[in-house]
Amino acid sequence: MCGRYTLHSRDRIRLKGTPALDLPFEPRYNIAPSQTIVTIVNLGSGPELYPMVWGLIPSWSNDGKGFINARAETLDEKPSFSESFRSRRCLIPADGFFEWKRTGREKRPYYIQSIDGGPMMFAGIWDTWRNQKEVITSCAIITTSANELVSELHDRMPAMLKPDAYEVWIDPKTDAAVLEKLLTPFPASKMSSHPVSRAVNVPENDRADLIERVDAEVGTTLSLF
Repeated sequence: MCGRYTLHSRDRIRLKGTPALDLPFEPRYNIAPSQTIVTIVNLGSGPELYPMVWGLIPSWSNDGKGFINARAETLDEKPSFSESFRSRRCLIPADGFFEWKRTGREKRPYYIQSIDGGPMMFAGIWDTWRNQKEVITSCAIITTSANELVSELHDRMPAMLKPDAYEVWIDPKTDAAVLEKLLTPFPASKMSSHPVSRAVNVPENDRADLIERVDAEVGTTLSLF
């Protein structure tokens, strides 16, 4: 699962070998589902930035229900995701993400990032939904089985792409068999994690100290959702 992540460095929204991708940008330290996020797509003329709502609503949906994550193993089987997987893929730039570890009745948040603090790029899919009142372009983060580091917290993690796979992932011509091979757990040796404040449990909190290490807290545990 991926239910919260961060994007606070503009460098995370550039692809090697492509022109700068410009978009009004504010550092984000607690990005939550249903919020508008930065994605990178290729609509036929190369990579470009595109704002989307986090929580994919299939175009045929009657109730407008969104899915924040999509399992890599069943992308080509699930009606909610299969068409988007084949023709509407996106990159979701990030600096890191949060996961919660349950100990007894308590859930403790952890921040997970690249060991060198470098950029992450999540694999995503998107779709556009319409009704009589609005048009919503939305996306989901693809998840895969957790590596050795993340599995101590949760059994799923975002599918993180390596730099040489960025443009391959969003290229409309890439074959599905090639795409599936890209959705493997990112090496645990290249990642790190540390406990953070429970203040991240509240989506309205969005500040830099949310990703700082906090080894112990005293007080009431806040629920995640």
